[in-house]
Amino acid sequence: MSLRVAVVGGGPAGSSAAEVLARSGIETFLFERKLDNAKPCGGAIPLCMVSEFDLPPEIIDRKVRKMKMISPSNYEVDISLENEDEYIGMCRREILDAFLRNRAHEKGAELINGKVMHLEIPKNGRDPYILHYNDFSDGSKQGLPRSLAVDVVIGADGFHSKVAEAIDAGDYNYALAFQERIKIPDDKMAYYEDRAEMYVGDDVSTDFYAWVFPKSNHVAVGTGTMKVNQANIQKLQAGIRARAAERIRGGQVIKVEAHPIPEHPRPRRVVGRAALVGDAAGYVTKSSGEGIYFAAKSGRMCAETLVEVSNQGTRIPSENDLKLYLKRWDRQYGMTYKVLDILQRVFYRSNATREAFVEMCADKDVQKMTFDSYLYKTVVPMNPWVQLKVTVKTLGSLIRGNALAP
Repeated sequence: MSLRVAVVGGGPAGSSAAEVLARSGIETFLFERKLDNAKPCGGAIPLCMVSEFDLPPEIIDRKVRKMKMISPSNYEVDISLENEDEYIGMCRREILDAFLRNRAHEKGAELINGKVMHLEIPKNGRDPYILHYNDFSDGSKQGLPRSLAVDVVIGADGFHSKVAEAIDAGDYNYALAFQERIKIPDDKMAYYEDRAEMYVGDDVSTDFYAWVFPKSNHVAVGTGTMKVNQANIQKLQAGIRARAAERIRGGQVIKVEAHPIPEHPRPRRVVGRAALVGDAAGYVTKSSGEGIYFAAKSGRMCAETLVEVSNQGTRIPSENDLKLYLKRWDRQYGMTYKVLDILQRVFYRSNATREAFVEMCADKDVQKMTFDSYLYKTVVPMNPWVQLKVTVKTLGSLIRGNALAP
């Protein structure tokens, strides 16, 4: 037999999964409703993603080597990467997503411009899943109703996942990311040539942070919060615009974007022969809010596992077979999510703890540990004496800011 797999969602998670499957000779169908879609997000990617996913230079708008951390009291800490070969990549999602999706198509995945409306679940381990979808390839607004039978489904369809809904994957808490793309004068854009900014404080986010990230010819100015209501978002966005006012003065808003992002993995990520990856699975980290790399990585890891357990697409895998992907994922990244969750709980809970957080970031050892873990997704154990020094400095910062008070 020849395995047939539907990948629902053509973002980094779905495209990365589809590429692996297609390269392995498995019949792959990649669904994406909006081929020019741009998911609202900061657009920062770690250096390791550039090499791991073989991204060409034109995908990267800016190579950020300087990060300015700004506390609630406007105390600033400048962090710079000393190695010229290291950088945080800033990209526009419409460019990155299209590249990954088109590459998967070039490797053999059938790209379907369609929206999955309903997933029909089989009653046993052999019968196919039936995807009912609207096909928009004719250019119409309504689309043509069609259906497709497949053996395995990978849900990469984001926060509002139809696949997650169909397999009763359970809910998760979520935050809302809101940003404005602002075209600023050239002299002010020069300041952001290789610099990004991160602001913390109750005025810009009560439980997260706000940002100014450079793009090709504009900056993305935004905030995130779990307290999701229109009045609160507008208030926080006004806060980051006020804090960054001098640096973005004279700018014009060219686009406004908002999107929910998960705060933790769903209770069930593999049910039957359906697996979830990316935002659909809930793979966005606390503290940093990073999701692009983990989306692409989860899609690739899920697909690699599927290729393996299906014997290169010659047998239908079971639920237990597919759960090998979860075991591998949790083993590799589970601790990362737990640590970042703790950091967010400790340092984002008040302005006092945020002051301590920014002060701590002035330490060179903290900077190196933070950048190494972000750029390469590996944590190199510190020298015990350095670890002790960092711990003492962290406690000192918390005590000076009265951040340990209940």
